[in-house]
Amino acid sequence: MTPSRIQESFGVLEKIVQAAGLNPDGAEPIRLAENDLWRLPGQVVVRVARRGQSAAAAREVHVTRWLAKNRVPAVRPLDMEQPLTVDGRTATFWEELPSHRAGDESDLAPLLRRLHELPIPPLALGEIAPFVRIADRINSAQFVSQEDQEWLLRRLAELQAAWTELPPGLQRCVIHGDAWGGNTAVTSSGAFLLDFERTAVGPPEWDLTSTAVAADTFGKLSRPAYAKFCEAYGHDVMDWAGYPTLRDIRELRLTSFALQTANDDSAMLEQARYRIACVRGLAGPRPWGWKAVA
Repeated sequence: MTPSRIQESFGVLEKIVQAAGLNPDGAEPIRLAENDLWRLPGQVVVRVARRGQSAAAAREVHVTRWLAKNRVPAVRPLDMEQPLTVDGRTATFWEELPSHRAGDESDLAPLLRRLHELPIPPLALGEIAPFVRIADRINSAQFVSQEDQEWLLRRLAELQAAWTELPPGLQRCVIHGDAWGGNTAVTSSGAFLLDFERTAVGPPEWDLTSTAVAADTFGKLSRPAYAKFCEAYGHDVMDWAGYPTLRDIRELRLTSFALQTANDDSAMLEQARYRIACVRGLAGPRPWGWKAVA
């Protein structure tokens, strides 16, 4: 985090916190990315969303309050009127978790199972949107050749069609939407789910594919660890006929995110180009050993 980035984010935070009747003095940045996370004295975490995400922020609050009623371990929003929007930036306010470590796939599986077993609530969750922002990221990529760009957009169209023709699978339910080990935290009292920005109604296989891709595409999760995840959840999404489609959608999403990141950070160019080569079938079989981009 550069000093200028911290200063810019703090200026936004200061206005929001003051509008909420809180004090920004002593605020500390936790993570400044697509969403900016700040810690306030008094065990309060403020999440400032990027512009245009007020509906997603409101959904996060509604979902976590619903999870609290159903006793699913997850981060909890403060008991206040929220979200709060100031100058086009929307923020939500959360109870800070006690001392914790980042979770992994073994922590995630039981939490996903509990979430997926809940009946769909009368909330305006909407349907999962697996292709959101992919086309914009491809079209905005500054370094991509016209040939690569056209191929990626054709592939996007193919996968959009395949999504509408998925074979029968598990019963539709509320899904997390961005279910990977890093969206769990483990405290002395157990594991908690985090980050409900993309929570929606859809096939539970979408959540399970994230972990499958960690083994299948990234190669960062061992096969024994993946088997342990499947055992804890009670299902192996790789056995489902629709898995290759969901895997390929995930891979295209992750490639488009690398394109977006490379626009702002030239150090990410090599990884972005490598991902394009992989999804185009030019880099050999999986796993491809993709590296994280941020």
